[in-house]
Amino acid sequence: MLVNAKEMLDKALEGHYAVPHFNINNLEWTKAVLLACEEVKSPVILGVSEGAGKYMCGFETVTAMVKAMDKSLGITVPVALHLDHGSYDGCLACIKAGFTSIMFDGSHFGIEENVEKTKELVATAHKAGMSIEAEVGAIGGEEDGVVGMGECADPQECKKIADLGVDFLAAGIGNIHGIYPENWQGLSFETLAAIKAAIGENLPLVLHGGSGIPDDQIKKAISLGVSKINVNTELQLVFAKATREYIEAGSDKKGKGYDPRKLLKPGFDAIIEECKAKIALFGCANKA
Repeated sequence: MLVNAKEMLDKALEGHYAVPHFNINNLEWTKAVLLACEEVKSPVILGVSEGAGKYMCGFETVTAMVKAMDKSLGITVPVALHLDHGSYDGCLACIKAGFTSIMFDGSHFGIEENVEKTKELVATAHKAGMSIEAEVGAIGGEEDGVVGMGECADPQECKKIADLGVDFLAAGIGNIHGIYPENWQGLSFETLAAIKAAIGENLPLVLHGGSGIPDDQIKKAISLGVSKINVNTELQLVFAKATREYIEAGSDKKGKGYDPRKLLKPGFDAIIEECKAKIALFGCANKA
């Protein structure tokens, strides 16, 4: 049974660990993430971008797939189905489609418009029993065509959004989507501490762009109130690497190695192992 993400993140904040948000892109991705989290008893947030939702034939198809898979695999850990970096209309579509959580990314708007739209969606999401994440300060890099420069969020703007009743807040602290460049300056813990001071102790914070951040910075971010960490790129990289090695070894030409179930298995297994490694880093094993 799917749940919203509020309770799992409130527990993570209190327990000083982080819940993984793993983006899903297809059936194999979803199955691998669910099996990994079930094995080590970690709660999990399945993130779906609007682009991935479209690729998987729409949000209603994604909801049906995840609900059926959760049941057929006998998953016992808490699972939230969450819209990642959603537009206003995308949020409404996911509410209708039966998601259990949404993120409204109004960071590219001026703060007043961000506040106005977030306030409307908080009321709508909570009426539907869903959790809602909002964002202040653009995350660097590109996600589904939305480009951010990695600006650090203004703590007072974070407070304005937090006061609307959002369940968790994504705030830019120098984090970047995709692969981090060699000249990346690292996370701004000064900004993170100022944001936490402004919004109070009880609101979980979200770290987007969790792929490639050094382990020590991940652990420090968690100690300062980050309770949800998004991972996508690293799963894509390990999947691509394992698939490439399988083909370059000629395994697809042996027997029926070209069968998609065999061709995709090395990447599938790699996703499971990467998920388990992140869960260990985030400290959320056996927290279900």
